[in-house]
Parts: sequence; C-alpha cells; structure tokens
Amino acid sequence: MRSIWRTLDRGLARDIGLVCLADCLVGVSYGAIAVSSGFPLWLPMLMSVLVFAGASQFMFLGIVAAGGNPFAAVLAGLLANARHLPFGFAIGDAVGTRRLTRTLGSHLMSDETVAFAMAQDDAARRRAAYWACGLGIFVCWNAGVLAGAYAGTAISDTDAFGLDAAFPAVLLALVLPSLRDRTARLPVLVGVLVALAATPFLPAGLPVLLALAGVLAGVAAKEPEPQEAR
Repeated sequence: MRSIWRTLDRGLARDIGLVCLADCLVGVSYGAIAVSSGFPLWLPMLMSVLVFAGASQFMFLGIVAAGGNPFAAVLAGLLANARHLPFGFAIGDAVGTRRLTRTLGSHLMSDETVAFAMAQDDAARRRAAYWACGLGIFVCWNAGVLAGAYAGTAISDTDAFGLDAAFPAVLLALVLPSLRDRTARLPVLVGVLVALAATPFLPAGLPVLLALAGVLAGVAAKEPEPQEAR
C-alpha cells in the first residue's frame, strides 16, 4: 500500500481525489433517494459494499421503485456491468496476479479506475493509479451512501433538492464527449427512441433492456473493412 502512494505524483493524486469527492456526492444522493423511496436503511449500504456499481445500483433502485420486476432490475444491472469483461482484459496487469488480489481488484473495478490506469505509461504507475483510485472511490462512495441514507430518513421529497438528477447528470457528462463520434450517435439515438417508445406500454425495466437494440443498429451500420488485395 505504501508503495502505491509513493508511485503517485501530486497531480495524479489530486485528480484521483477530485473523482473520489464527486463519487462521494453521488453516493449521498443514492443513499437519500433509496431510503426516501421506501427502501430499508440497510439496503443501499449493503448493496454499496457487495455490488459497488453505481450505475447498476441506481438502475435497480429506479426499476424496483417504479414497480418493476426485481429480476428485470438485476438483469439490467448485469448488462450494464458487462463492460467490465473487456475492461478486465485491458488492465489485467494492474489488477494483480494472486487470486485474492485479483478478486479484490475486480470488485474495485469501475469506469474511473480503468480510465486512470489506462492513462499511465508504465506498469508501476498503472497499478498504483488503479488501486489508489479503486480504494479511494470505495471508501468515499460508501461514506457518501451512509450519510445520504441517514439524511434520507429526514427528507420526504428528494426531487425538491435535485438529488434525483445527480446521477443522470454525471452519466450525461460522461456520455456527451463520445457523441462527437458519428458512429456512436446512431446506437445512442436508436436506444433512446426505443426506450421512449416502449416506456408507456411496458413495465419498468423492460424499456432499458430493449434500448440495447441501439447496439445492434450500430453493428449493422458499421461498414465492413475493405479486404486487402492478394
């Protein structure tokens, strides 16, 4: 652990700290929304320790709170986290080689940890960035969820404080830069239209799953690479 902090420079440590602070604030909104929506106090805290996936946790919360099937909520969360499979191949050296280390490192995997790890030039900095970011976010996220859960017992309307918009705003900020790529806009547009069209007619959770049709549209629209002349 000490070698991790020795490897980080001041700029990288500052950037990781800012990300941890942002995730802590989002965790506060998650905990408050969960409790004020009628979920028991222990549920958001237990999910944050065992699941530790903000997008999946918010998705599960929103689907079940809207009256959706819990199994559909779990399936939607699993699909949202399917991106971790290619992540694991991309930064496997940063996670570790021992079974216990790889298990813990895989649990700490998130978009932020992968982004920080892949931005480093050498293996030592990549490993240090991954673990510093992962452990930092885990502590800050769970501290935020704990504070938000207790705050949620005193807040009757989270919409009045804008807490319901915190996580969608973060996701939108992450997605917008990728929409500069023309090939990324078609899948997003198709997914949004399918979800909006299905929402009035299908139970909560199913429109999110049907939005994956955007991925198929993107694959179908991708032009085949020209074959090299023999």
